Amino acid sequence: MQLRRDPITRSWVIQQTTEVSWTTAGICPLCPGHEAMCPPNLYVYPFGPANWQVRVIPHRNPVYQIEGDPARQAEGIYDKMRNLGAHEVVIEHPDHALQLPDLTDDEVIQALRAYVARITDLKKDLRFRYVTLFRNVGPEAGQILDHPHSEITATPFIPRRSAYELRAALAHYEIKERCLFCDIVKQELDQRVRAVEWNELFLAFCPFASRVPYETWILPIYHHAAFEEDVTSWEKELNLARLLKSTLRRLSIVAKASHLVLHTSPNRNVKPYREDTWRTLADDYHWHIEILPIIPGNARSYSFKEVYFNSLPPPEGAAKELREAETTRR
Repeated sequence: MQLRRDPITRSWVIQQTTEVSWTTAGICPLCPGHEAMCPPNLYVYPFGPANWQVRVIPHRNPVYQIEGDPARQAEGIYDKMRNLGAHEVVIEHPDHALQLPDLTDDEVIQALRAYVARITDLKKDLRFRYVTLFRNVGPEAGQILDHPHSEITATPFIPRRSAYELRAALAHYEIKERCLFCDIVKQELDQRVRAVEWNELFLAFCPFASRVPYETWILPIYHHAAFEEDVTSWEKELNLARLLKSTLRRLSIVAKASHLVLHTSPNRNVKPYREDTWRTLADDYHWHIEILPIIPGNARSYSFKEVYFNSLPPPEGAAKELREAETTRR
């Protein structure tokens, strides 16, 4: 595989030529007892016993390859490089039938700890400018393995949408000397028309300009730029676990498939492209989780000539519907 840069949008595009199957008919490689079908563990809890609760392994068919260097090259006006990076799978629970919202608080906390541990470790590698986590649920979202899991990727570049956010956050801070996301949190908590749920530390809300029906963000009410540096205390783990579970339950009522993506700060151990780029990063950026449900039918929910088209209830109506949704489970 190869990474090629679009000179107009400045986004990197993966060119894939081969694919290796991970599945065997009727056998889930992520279930207990099938560990031999997977690469060796990068992280496991409990540490050592066979009756694991959370495991992290390298992806067997990775989008990115961790060995070597980027080997950046020019082809006329175009740029390309090797698909350098890391691609890992977080197996959140041994039970094949349990999704993240079905787990206990402690089980979700253990998954959060695995996320923190692996993102922290990958950011020690100075080849990687950005590390993130995503979770695809349902075949419409591109989920290939049925067993509930998340994926972590590390790349030598900052993804386009994250770069847009970073530039907007910096511009807002340079003008107002305040965090853009903190201003959004304050307004959403004051108005409470798009807020779905909140607790002492975290807020879930439908963005003012939602790209898709029922799009929901989760972010800390207080300021912090980096998820992996922030969610390290029992109080924060518990509050985030509970709000994440409840939000996913609400969304599962309106959509069976979804994308979840963690947006955290870039790898500050790596020298930025410009010396002043990340000077105020700790103050101007704010980590958050974006959840984009996939609504079946003719909702035209994703894009229309590069402009997002949200044809279902506006964020205010979507938030009201999600607030009133029954979330009682485990």
